[in-house]
Amino acid sequence: MSMDLNDYTIIKEGEAEILMHAKNEVFFNKTQVNNRDMSIAVLRTFISKRKQEHEALLSKRNKKNGSSSDVEDKPNDCDINIEKSNEQGLEEKPNEDPCTASEEPVKTEGKVWGKLKPPRVLEALSASGLRALRYAREVEGIGQVVALDNDKGAVEACQRNIKFNGSVACSKVESHLADARVYMLTHPKEFDVVDLDPYGSPSVFLDSAVQSVVDGGMLMCTATDMAVLCGGNGEVCYSKYGSYPLRGKYCHEMALRILLACIESHANRYKRYIVPVLSVQMDFYVRIFVRVYTSASAMKNTPLKLSYVYQCIGCDSFHLQPIGRTVSKNTSVRYLPGFAPVVPQECSDCGKKFNMGGPIWSAPIHDQDWVARILADVKSMKNCYPAYERISAVLTTISEELPDVPLFLSLHNLCATLKCTSPSAVIFRSAVINAGYQISGTHVNPLGLKSDAPMDVIWDIMRCWVKNHPVKAQLADQPGSVILAKEPVLQANFARAVASLSKAQAKKVARFLPNPERHWGPKLRAGRQITSKHISLLGEEAVNGCLNDQDSERDAKRQKIEKSNDAIAES
Repeated sequence: MSMDLNDYTIIKEGEAEILMHAKNEVFFNKTQVNNRDMSIAVLRTFISKRKQEHEALLSKRNKKNGSSSDVEDKPNDCDINIEKSNEQGLEEKPNEDPCTASEEPVKTEGKVWGKLKPPRVLEALSASGLRALRYAREVEGIGQVVALDNDKGAVEACQRNIKFNGSVACSKVESHLADARVYMLTHPKEFDVVDLDPYGSPSVFLDSAVQSVVDGGMLMCTATDMAVLCGGNGEVCYSKYGSYPLRGKYCHEMALRILLACIESHANRYKRYIVPVLSVQMDFYVRIFVRVYTSASAMKNTPLKLSYVYQCIGCDSFHLQPIGRTVSKNTSVRYLPGFAPVVPQECSDCGKKFNMGGPIWSAPIHDQDWVARILADVKSMKNCYPAYERISAVLTTISEELPDVPLFLSLHNLCATLKCTSPSAVIFRSAVINAGYQISGTHVNPLGLKSDAPMDVIWDIMRCWVKNHPVKAQLADQPGSVILAKEPVLQANFARAVASLSKAQAKKVARFLPNPERHWGPKLRAGRQITSKHISLLGEEAVNGCLNDQDSERDAKRQKIEKSNDAIAES
């Protein structure tokens, strides 16, 4: 391939290197190194888990059929994942067409068993191909990586980068010019891992993505349209994700849960359902990792995992309204609508009205076993992760979150409502623990606190705090005045509890790190001309450099045109 390397900048990340043109022709964002490192860590754990599940299934079949002389059929991916679902108590088998086998038959003691093939990965929106190249070069045991893009320039750049990375990349990574939605629809249940990392919203890709993943496979998805997901444009969020956001302090976690609920909705249309293993909010985006399974019976549990949210407009009280419930009688289970309403017309704490948002995913958004394994893997291979400090900090905080508590409170917001001085996080945590409830931090917000304590207990603790730290008199109709006018039912104990600090806090492990450099955030979409208005995104130096280059190019073109005109005039 003939090209002038002087026109390109070599960018190295992990073990991969890419050639980036001086112009903004193909999208690349250095900030997404956190995203790519986290994805590689999850992918490594997925490959290990997949192998263990396969070996456990073969071992179980060996024990089950040890005394039987029946001829065994070769198990395929569907068999493995159906049996896995059955082990989880899901009895019904899928009615879909058999999925593409990812195993080769081998003889073992006269019986035919399946040999697990390396997982196939689809990067649906590849741009420069950096992510696909890092997967191929850094993840041991990975199979073919298919990189797609609908832009001809991006595909050419990706193919150029594949060749630039040598034989390993050429043998494992293939790049195609295709619409990701059409490609995924025409390759159902073919990929063990599907990675969606679009510029903006992933909503238009979700329906085809959930069909392209094999049973038990992994779907990785990023959403960068945080203004929409966090309540800046609620009606747009509803049109894209089928859920209405609320503008609370927990809005970033709500964004995660809205995206999970949306993916579950798309999966349910094909008798499939999702199991989240890790859900992360970092920098300016959310990133979720879910496994996709097929089972019509398990799909019935979806209403139990979704809830509407009632947020008081006067204070920080919020309540969840589950969409569905179950009633068990003997061995049968009935699925019924959830009991409603969970709140009166006016807030019982301050007397104001409620805003309603959702539905959101109210089941756990992480699998703590997965989180522990991912974190252990990251720590054991810290030199392999360029963003080790950041992703290990995020994973450490996630490992200490309460898994079954949706959304969180902000201690500063509670105090702002009452207009009182704030207790330290340790004192407040101790009061909650001494009252018999659990409390933890959240990776989304350093000031956020997750607790299973009901809101009346939280406000009783704050009333007791204000008794010891009086506030100035407020107007009687203010939410803080209404809350403080009531006597506390619970007498809070602010004595320091042993568990008031998490293990990471006790060891002074860094959990919330500053950005490594200025202008660490979203970047300009590929193909757009850089102007002075982009200084806030790219920085003054970078913008001025680009503008100078553009001026030089214009001058060179003008001189060329003038010379050609002079030559024509002379002739």
